[in-house]
Amino acid sequence: MLVGDILRKKTSRVVTVRMNETVGIAAKLMRTSNISALVVKDVVRTEGNTAAGMFTERDVVRAIAEHGAAGVNLKVSQLISVQHLVSCTSADTLEHVRHLMNRHHIRHLPVIDDYSLLGVISMRDVAAAFDEAGARTPQAA
Repeated sequence: MLVGDILRKKTSRVVTVRMNETVGIAAKLMRTSNISALVVKDVVRTEGNTAAGMFTERDVVRAIAEHGAAGVNLKVSQLISVQHLVSCTSADTLEHVRHLMNRHHIRHLPVIDDYSLLGVISMRDVAAAFDEAGARTPQAA
C-alpha cells in the first residue's frame, strides 16, 4: 500500500502553525483540531510558504518540562529542528514510512510531492493500514 492510498481516506485539511507562533498557541491549535502534530510553516524565508518541520505534543511537554509555565511563551522555532525535515511522498510505500519513523523516532511525517504539502501521515495511520491489510489476508492454519 502507498502513502497516497492513506491520504485519499483522510481529510485534505492540513493544520499548520507558523515558526514565530508560541507553544501556547500551537498547543491550543492542536487541542481545538483534535490532533497531536502540526506542520510548521516557514513564512519568513525567501522560498516562501514552505514546510520547515513538525511540532508535536512531545515538543509541548519538553517546553514545559524544561521551562515550566514560561514554556508556553517560547516560539515554535525554538523547539524544532529545521536542519533536516524528514518527509515522504505519496508514492512511498507504508513499509518505507514505517522505516523512516522508526529510524528517526518520530510518529508523524509530512507528505510532500513536488514541493507541495499534501498532508500528514501518522504512525496510527500506518498501523491501521497494516491491521486492515492483515484482516483481508486469509490466515494460515
